[in-house]
Amino acid sequence: MILDPDVLGYYERGGELTRLRHGRNRLEFLRTRDVLRRTLPPAPARVLDVGGGTGVHAEWLAAEGYGVELIDPVPLHVREASALPGVTARLGDARDLPVPDGEADVALLLGPLYHLPDRADRLRALSEARRAVRPGGLVAVAFISRYAALHDSVYRGYLTREEQRAAEYHAVETGVMISPRWLYGDIDAWLDDDERRELLLDAARRLESEPSLLGVSGHLLAVTRV
Repeated sequence: MILDPDVLGYYERGGELTRLRHGRNRLEFLRTRDVLRRTLPPAPARVLDVGGGTGVHAEWLAAEGYGVELIDPVPLHVREASALPGVTARLGDARDLPVPDGEADVALLLGPLYHLPDRADRLRALSEARRAVRPGGLVAVAFISRYAALHDSVYRGYLTREEQRAAEYHAVETGVMISPRWLYGDIDAWLDDDERRELLLDAARRLESEPSLLGVSGHLLAVTRV
């Protein structure tokens, strides 16, 4: 994948090393892990983690007995993921996966679609994931709602700023997110407390498939059998 130089520069500074491990972004990690644990086939299924970053999900998948191969376009990510026990990692493009047909039981695309604004590229990535998975296998794809930033701007009071408002309206009209954020407020206290964290996850499970709420969700995860 040929990344925008600014995007590549951000990732090469190590932004993904801790993003999902600290603070409010832990909710994204916990929710994604919760959904995957409920939908993936049992270990030792073969998982292809496309755009898997530094291996935040590959790490726990390998620890639970899955065979994990991570493919990412950022050299730093590949180096970090390669050091994780049970994880193999290499450079690659989500639109042209360097794997044989049907090699994996599961393909995860938990990051690539964020950086593929062109519909043709997104379809190529999805087609490649389908090709790489055996018949009957699973493909899980993460993406951001085009409405997330606008909702969040109202919540945080940013919509009064002309430049911010223009960015949010642009996202609604085009689906291209310039400045994505999340809808939840300060939830660190919930995530730090075992009991309240489980309550938060349980509430999310009860709402996760409600169609009327999907447009309000900031971060979405689709899981399908191919």
